[in-house]
This record gives sequence, C-alpha cells and structure tokens, in this order.
Amino acid sequence: MDNRLREIEDLTSQTLDPNFWNDPKRAEGIQRQIGISQNWVNDYNTIAREVDDLEGLFEFQKEGLSTEAEVDAQYARTAEILADAEFRSTLNKKEDEMSAVLTINAGAGGTEACDWSAMLLRMYRMWAERAGFKVVELFEQAGEEAGIKSASIEVVGPYAYGWLKSENGVHRLVRISPFNAQGKRQTSFAAVFVYPLVEDDSIQIDIRPDDIEMDVFRASGAGGQHVNRTESAVRLRHLPSGVVVECQAERSQHQNRDRAMQMLRSRLYELELRKRQEEKDKIEAGKSKIEWGSQIRSYVLDDRWVKDLRTGHKVHNPDAVLDGDLDGFLKAFLMWQSNPVPVEE
Repeated sequence: MDNRLREIEDLTSQTLDPNFWNDPKRAEGIQRQIGISQNWVNDYNTIAREVDDLEGLFEFQKEGLSTEAEVDAQYARTAEILADAEFRSTLNKKEDEMSAVLTINAGAGGTEACDWSAMLLRMYRMWAERAGFKVVELFEQAGEEAGIKSASIEVVGPYAYGWLKSENGVHRLVRISPFNAQGKRQTSFAAVFVYPLVEDDSIQIDIRPDDIEMDVFRASGAGGQHVNRTESAVRLRHLPSGVVVECQAERSQHQNRDRAMQMLRSRLYELELRKRQEEKDKIEAGKSKIEWGSQIRSYVLDDRWVKDLRTGHKVHNPDAVLDGDLDGFLKAFLMWQSNPVPVEE
C-alpha cells in the first residue's frame, strides 16, 4: 500500500505540469494509472474500516451492548470484502490492467459451428456489459447459413484482459442440433483468442512498414446501416510473425487502419509475453499454449452442465452461463493459475 500511495503522489505531481496535456495519450495513461492505484487504496481503506467496526462490535458484545448476531453479520461482511480483495490481487501483472480484444473463430461443424460461435459472442457481450465494460464491435464475418465464421470485439475498461485471459482456447458444444433434420446430438467447436489492448506508448512494439501487407474490402455482417458499402474494412498481415488482424468498426478506411494497427501492436505484445513465459517456464507455458487442440471448456446442453477442463469448475445451469454468468469460471481459473493442478476427467 505504501508503494501505491507513493505512485499516486508521483503521478499526481506530473499532472500539475502545465505541459501535461501536450501528449494526450501519455496524459490519459497516467490518469488511468492513478485511477487504478486509487481504487486499490480505497479498497484497502474500506477493509480497514470494516475490521475496525468488527473489533468494536465484538468488544460491545462482550459488554452486552450488541448481539452475537450483529457480530456474526459484520464478520461475514468483512470476510466477504477481504476475500474479494485478495482474489482481485491475483490480477497483478501489467497486462492484466489493460482492455482486451477477443476474437472467435468457428471450427469444425459447418453451420452448427458458426451458430456456436455466435452464441459465444453473445455470451461475452452479455458478460462484459454486466461487468460494466464497454463493448466495441471490430469485425464480423457472417456464416453462410447462420451464425458467424469469425468476429472480434474490444472489451474496454480496467482489468478487462485480466478477467478474460482465461478464455483462450477451444470451446466445445454438445447439443441436439436445430440444424439436423434427424435431431441428432452434435459436437462443434469454436476457438477463442484474447489479448491485451496496448492503449499507450509505455510499451514499445516496433513494427517496420515493409513488414506489413494491407488489404481493403467491403465490411460484412448482420444488418443494414452498419454494413459499409465502400471498401473501408482493413486487413493487416504482419509478414515476420504471420499475425493477421481485421477491422471494420469505423466508417473510414483510415480510421480502420489506425485501429487495426493498434490491434496488431497488441497482438505482437501478447506474442512477446508468451515468448518470455516460455523462456521462464517451458512446462507451464506448454499447459497454457493456445492451439486448436487445447480444449478448455465443454458445454453439454442436453445433459445440463458446463465444465472447465483445467480447473474442474462445473455448473448445471448452461442457460445462465450462455447469458453471461461467467464469473465463477473466471475466478476459478485465476485461483487455479496461481497453483495449477491437473484435473481428472
């Protein structure tokens, strides 16, 4: 906490510089960091007050001035606030504080897989809006008959990436398919990829212009007014890494190119994070590596359960999960990540 207070003091002194807003991006980054640190200080002060109140009530109860029920209620409240703060302290890496870009790609299964991808996209939108994040549509490619082949959204807000990083991997759906005339049970897959959105210049990612190929095309996706009839959508390909990003969120080609460059920079930053993790701990990196075979969660709708294959967290209300009730899975992953133990099937 002393470090947080010193950081707030140091950054706040920088905001007093008359030239502070000459560099808007840097200024916004500093203000964002002040806000994040101030939130931690506020949480700490809240816990301290609750503990003081608990101790006071306990002393009153011993003197007959308060009831045991009042002490128990305050204890439960204090324990809940403390547990929540301890849990959120697992989001302690620089990239955890960033906004996130989430991309979904349909896998094997044809129309069923495209529909599953659309269901996942809806699930993440609902979770993000429920959690107070802003959702920005970046790119969407519709399926031939239903659903989507691929889509990308930006989830904007502090710690969006820290929360969503657990979703990297393959998501498996098992259900009675509405697209199967015989009403057979069908399995389909979709790959989810999440990376932190680099929003300021505090992280240096060098991209040579000669290493980029750019294509422009007409935006596609559901619905009338959002579909641009000019070639404003942009696809960037980074030749050395093979990374491809697409953006059709804006009306102009220039704006889409700027946002696509930000997405590319963020993807390359995430690749560098993974590279460093591999060098630091090859075993753990192997567990978390994002590959098509890295199935992380199964959603079995006719048997009414959803299970994370890494943490073992399982619920029997898939409708709630698909409506955005993901916090149990996200928290279980963050706790498991600090002590990854293999889970039996």
